[in-house]
Amino acid sequence: MKNTGRKKKFSFSKIYSFKRGKGQSSSSSKDEQLQIGGPGFSRIVVCNKEAGGVEEENGNSVGYYATNYVRTTKYTVSAIVPLVFVIGATMVKEGIEDWRRKQQDIEVNNRKVKVHEGSGKFSQTEWKNLKVGNIVKVEKDEFFPADLILLSSSYENAVCYVETMNLDGETNLKLKQALEVTSSLNEEDLKDFRATIKCEDPNANLYSFVGTMEFEEQQHSLSPQQLLLRDSKLRNTDHIYGAVIFTGHDTKVIQNSTEPPSKRSKIEKKMDKIVYLLFGVLFLMAFVGSVYFGVVTKNDSDRRWYLRPDDANVFFDPKRATFAAVFHFLTALLLYSYLIPISLYVSIEIVKVLQSIFINQDVNMYYEETDKPARTRTSNLNEELGQVDTILSDKTGTLTCNSMEFIKCSIAGIAYGYGVTEVEKTMAKRKGSPYNSSQIRSTIKGFNFDDERIVNGNWVNGPRSDVVEKFFRLLAICHTAIPDIDENTGKVTYEAESPDEAAFVIAAKELGFEFFKRTQTSVHVNELCPVIGESVKRSYKLLNIIEFNSSRKRMSVIVRDEEGNLLLLCKGADSVMFERLAENGREYEKETREHVNEYADAGLRTLILAYRKLGEQEYNLFEEKFLEAKNSISVDRGARIDEVTEEIEKDLILLGATAVEDKLQQGVPECIDKLAQAGIKIWVLTGDKMETAINIGYACSLLRQGMKQITITLDKPEITALEKTGDNDVIAKASKQSVVRQIIEGKNQVDDLNSEALALIIDGKSLAYALDEDVKKLFLELAIGCASVICCRSSPKQKALVTRLVKEGTKKITLAIGDGANDVGMLQEADIGIGISGVEGMQAVMSSDIAIAQFRFLERLLLVHGHWCYRRISSMICYFFYKNVTFGFTVFLYEAAASFSGQPAYNDWFLSLYNVFFTSLPVIAMGVFDQDVSATYCLKFPLLYQEGMQNVLFSWRRIIGWMLNGVCSAVIIFFLCVKTLSPQGFNKQGKIAEYQILGATMYTCVVWVVNCQMALAISYFTLIQHVFIWGGVAAWYLFLLAYGAMPPKISTTGYRVFVETLAPTPFFYLVTAFVVVSALVPYFAYKAVQMRFFPMYHGMIQWIRYEGKIEDPGYCEIVRQRSIRPTTVGLTARSLARTSPLKDNKNQRSR
Repeated sequence: MKNTGRKKKFSFSKIYSFKRGKGQSSSSSKDEQLQIGGPGFSRIVVCNKEAGGVEEENGNSVGYYATNYVRTTKYTVSAIVPLVFVIGATMVKEGIEDWRRKQQDIEVNNRKVKVHEGSGKFSQTEWKNLKVGNIVKVEKDEFFPADLILLSSSYENAVCYVETMNLDGETNLKLKQALEVTSSLNEEDLKDFRATIKCEDPNANLYSFVGTMEFEEQQHSLSPQQLLLRDSKLRNTDHIYGAVIFTGHDTKVIQNSTEPPSKRSKIEKKMDKIVYLLFGVLFLMAFVGSVYFGVVTKNDSDRRWYLRPDDANVFFDPKRATFAAVFHFLTALLLYSYLIPISLYVSIEIVKVLQSIFINQDVNMYYEETDKPARTRTSNLNEELGQVDTILSDKTGTLTCNSMEFIKCSIAGIAYGYGVTEVEKTMAKRKGSPYNSSQIRSTIKGFNFDDERIVNGNWVNGPRSDVVEKFFRLLAICHTAIPDIDENTGKVTYEAESPDEAAFVIAAKELGFEFFKRTQTSVHVNELCPVIGESVKRSYKLLNIIEFNSSRKRMSVIVRDEEGNLLLLCKGADSVMFERLAENGREYEKETREHVNEYADAGLRTLILAYRKLGEQEYNLFEEKFLEAKNSISVDRGARIDEVTEEIEKDLILLGATAVEDKLQQGVPECIDKLAQAGIKIWVLTGDKMETAINIGYACSLLRQGMKQITITLDKPEITALEKTGDNDVIAKASKQSVVRQIIEGKNQVDDLNSEALALIIDGKSLAYALDEDVKKLFLELAIGCASVICCRSSPKQKALVTRLVKEGTKKITLAIGDGANDVGMLQEADIGIGISGVEGMQAVMSSDIAIAQFRFLERLLLVHGHWCYRRISSMICYFFYKNVTFGFTVFLYEAAASFSGQPAYNDWFLSLYNVFFTSLPVIAMGVFDQDVSATYCLKFPLLYQEGMQNVLFSWRRIIGWMLNGVCSAVIIFFLCVKTLSPQGFNKQGKIAEYQILGATMYTCVVWVVNCQMALAISYFTLIQHVFIWGGVAAWYLFLLAYGAMPPKISTTGYRVFVETLAPTPFFYLVTAFVVVSALVPYFAYKAVQMRFFPMYHGMIQWIRYEGKIEDPGYCEIVRQRSIRPTTVGLTARSLARTSPLKDNKNQRSR
């Protein structure tokens, strides 16, 4: 499309703006700009050059920068090649997963973008071809191909709107603005445009940028306001022009992409140890056999004349017995190598992939509202889903919906709003007086306010209507929301930075203050005028926006109204707002504090609203300092801005407080109840204030009436007094001592009340000291002694550190679950990371091991799929070792009987195909389909999950037991076959059984025994398992027929052995049947005794089903109560605590 060079008129904008920052000249910032060129600020970008932003400077090359090609794959060719040699199946699985990443890389690198050719013309090129210094044109709804400096846009004021959901998970639009000196550039101007950018070196900080642009012999400061990050999307703007400064792996988004941690399940790690053990057994067997062989060979004279030792080269030569022993050792290693289940690794990879497919296809974990099923992003951790000991959960968006509703408010000391929250309902039930509320819910998303004193303009005739007016006016102006007017209906909707902010703007609109338009420098509101009783349009000149951040905990705007008054409007957390009130602005402080506490008790999120009028001189002084701080390029730029804003955000006049409800997700209390009955500990890590977190804990049944609470906090008079002194060292020392003292006191309570359920609640300040190296062990001991743990005001880093502490301190499986970008560290640190695909973007999902749509699906994921996967993998591995030990020891016993001569018991092809055709498929079917109990019973009896937590199915006792079972089977098979086949005649012709007949018979018995053993071990038969088990046996007979029909050169000892010798002989079938039954009797007897007298959890439930007592509520309750201990939380435990103390139940059970 031909460019006319005309700019789009900026008549309507859908997002807020900062006060435009003009470039700072070199004369006004010499001290700050001295850093440019020094360490960390060495990057030089020459714009509009074809050589990738590189130029000869004073005869020296400035240097070449990274290309724009990116690679996110885990493996290069050099990494995949050795992987092939290690294990083929793992290579295939990992290769497929990496190929998918490769395909994504190819798609991204081949995206098109318009790049300036140097003559005012733009041509399409691929992202991977971009170079530093290129000028690009990005159009509406396109992604930025690299990190760019914004030069100009289609708007007159050179602003653009950016969506950063791919970076930080936030769905709100952010405004960016070019420097004034480049704001007028168009395509025609770009052919003569030359500028040099000097900036910081590549780093991972998304929210900071320091640099300067030298343009027309002037230095101009650059800030994050001009930085457009790769993978952000251009929105609500026709096009922008930008200069490429960081490409490929230098871009901030790639700098932030960390290598996903390599996670292996503990069962796999233990399996490696078992393989090492079997290698030790293998070497021992070979060593013992070779020593024996060497001794016998040395002393051999006439006893083994048939071996012709006089003519032997080495192997049987008495004169070289030592060499013979060494050669035998090597032969034995190869012969007994079938003891090592190499194919186990292949089988496990296949099974885990199939298990993951079943998890993905589970319709009971499909969330229809968002069309999101469960997704296993890695199959390595399936069995660990059945062994989780501790769940560490985020609150907002994970336990709650992250969909805020304006429900109550306090204005001028008067509480408004009759809404009843879920927490209030739960608390009322806890007290025995449930709400019977007939409240009609609002159909307006984000607004559930009901109070006739306020709605429908009734506030005009109420008390302190002037304060009410200022209150809702502040809600309509002090925000960063974007209005969007439907051209057909005229209805206004909003895109907001957070659900809270959207709820505030919607509430203001519904109560008479409709924010409907925003330009670069103004905000427009339809206000209900209390004088005339009608709506009037008013505009406010937007001078400054002082953004909210986690340290400030507040947001302010400075506006000028139509009367020319300068107003500072501020909203923020009570912890920072009350201290900023003026002496004459505290009229309603007492009542407001009481209401805020009540709202927190009801589980509501609160903000304090206040304002002040500014004088012209005061504002001008602030504006000068604020602009200077914003244009600063020093490393303490953020601190300087905060320092300036501190000076003006003071002497505020209190208006009131808002209260919004973040509702619990559907099924959260019930899910937590089942997980608690399963014995899983649940920790909540949240950034919310303590009161809100505590009441959400009650609503989730993590806390209950009568549960003693151990609260660790630094909100104590002595600490507060020290904080006023400003001596940071003294404050830190006293704070740490206070935290340690509180932890010790709490630990004493746990020791004194070891039969009661306790809850630990700790705030973020205290947590910082509790995680110190010399304190964290003590803190962990206290925490694991409590039934539930709630960490409030936690930062993302603290969440990750707490997760690491629990994982490393308990040595048990931890699971972290969250939905936001701030949960990524926690998800990657835990043994299993579960991402919830909620409203906070996909960053948590992309960093997770498994993704689900709702917290309640965790119940089925763990109690059903987790239990099944753990049991299947554990049983599969144990069985695999059993069948290999059975097979390997028959080879060893035959060797021993043959004087360790190196003669194999079986034909070479028999040896090779044992783990491939005759016994491999049944074990895979077991790992995929077997169920000890159905999904219904898994959910009905959560105690079944404790088998995985206690690891009873993969303990060393059980593993050694299966190996001994294999040894026992091998001994029975060998000796019964040998004794029954020798020395009497084998068939009616009187021929005795030669070694090939003995070997084929033993092999037949081994195949039957291990497959019948599989049939006994399986709890849930399917057609596939029948086909695989009996098909494996049938395949052996078919193989004997086919292999025996081949020429003797190929079939060797198997030549017609079945057709001519085994099949016609009834004794062969009798021996097979007798040996198979005899080999299975020990296992059958053991299982019968165990099932009858020492049943495991799944055995108890199987007996309930077998005896028809599954519908007997009394009997089922007795079994179910075994999983509810005094330290358990949840709805069921809370009900029991209210009706009959758990302590008494425990005493009764112990009698």
